[in-house]
Amino acid sequence: MTRVLILGGGPDAERDVSIDSAKAIHKCCLEAGFDATLLIVDRPSLAEIQSWDTDVVFPALHGRFGEGGGLQVLLEKAGCPFIGSKSQAARLAMDKMGTKLIASRFSIPTPAAVVFDPSDAQYPDESICPLEMPVVIKPIADGSSIGLYICHDEQDWCNAIEKINEDFKSNPHRVYMIERMVQGRELTVSLISDENGEIIPLPLIEIAPAEGVYDFEAKYARNDTVYTVGPDIPESVVQGIQDHALLICIALGVRHLARVDFLYADDGHWVMLEANTMPGFTKTSLMPMAAHAHGMGMTELCAHLVNTAIRENADLHPNF
Repeated sequence: MTRVLILGGGPDAERDVSIDSAKAIHKCCLEAGFDATLLIVDRPSLAEIQSWDTDVVFPALHGRFGEGGGLQVLLEKAGCPFIGSKSQAARLAMDKMGTKLIASRFSIPTPAAVVFDPSDAQYPDESICPLEMPVVIKPIADGSSIGLYICHDEQDWCNAIEKINEDFKSNPHRVYMIERMVQGRELTVSLISDENGEIIPLPLIEIAPAEGVYDFEAKYARNDTVYTVGPDIPESVVQGIQDHALLICIALGVRHLARVDFLYADDGHWVMLEANTMPGFTKTSLMPMAAHAHGMGMTELCAHLVNTAIRENADLHPNF
């Protein structure tokens, strides 16, 4: 019987979301017939990881350490097979600015953005927004819309940098970015490996928050966000967005699963926002929703990912 170790928690801001995802995955892995164990972690050391007795790790962690390459480096050093992107791709995808640079190289449209200058928060009287408003300010290497601010005018800008200055006191290493805000419909494309190990896109999902933007509250604390699988959008647009999602995943080196977020602008064009290499697996998460529309329930999805990682490791290390 295949032994699967599902990790939840982690040291990052999305710890609680990660635990919810891990619990859901654990339940599905048991239903799929695996010898599944749930382990809630903080920041495991290499020695701890080397002590894990398992066939494959399912690291359902979100955030800089768990999703952004740190954990993946340790798993690779320990020679432990795991689900999700390898360390380099995970690190690059977690960097929203780095992902934008890659996207630009492949002519994937993405909103103009700059790195936030910390002196703007330190000396607010001297600060000025470097892009025409409205803009979005958000951390470069965090997910779930943690620390997201919308600035429509100078007052919004002042309020945002005041809050960011407070955040720097407890998170001095957090780096923010400023992105030109695009008005339009929020869309997302989930992707998984097929039976041949090739990444394929799943059906589009439109996200319509009851008000404002799709922030942390709309994702996890409220129940009035509307999700539409296969929204009423021209097929040429659907195909174009799926193609760009696939292209950025290939360019980043993503494997097994991912989710890429877009905005379908009011002028009929679309822009890519970011890529996520370990999407959520909670009851409101978009990856399971898209997989279900593809004919793959949550249990089947988890089993597919486990078997994909096991098979890939067997091909690379036949004597493992």
